[in-house]
Amino acid sequence: MNLALWIVAATLAAAYLAGGVFKLAVPRARIAAAGRSGRWVEDFSAGAVKAIGAVEVAAAAGLVLPAVCGIAPVLVPLAATGLVLLMAGAAVVRARRREYRLVAVDALYILLAAFVAWGRFGPAPFLN
Repeated sequence: MNLALWIVAATLAAAYLAGGVFKLAVPRARIAAAGRSGRWVEDFSAGAVKAIGAVEVAAAAGLVLPAVCGIAPVLVPLAATGLVLLMAGAAVVRARRREYRLVAVDALYILLAAFVAWGRFGPAPFLN
């Protein structure tokens, strides 16, 4: 169980780090021009897109660094819970935009983050 949680957390961290850095580094107009998956930025200001990117980078760090460093490992399931909430918001935005295939992708991210939160709060917590 511990290995599965590490694999899922590390995979999520890599995905959210990449996505967050992309949102921080790329202008909003260019994200919107990237295709169907980037059109959601039309509903948000440039500052909001940057804020979402910053939250994603922080969550990516929170999924692995506390456990690796052994400092406040309770932050791992809290970061995963935050990602569940972030992706629930993303799913709502996509559903309002009638982007139902992308809602399914968001649901997958929700399930993976919920698995990490459940596992680290419950059966496989980090013990100090």
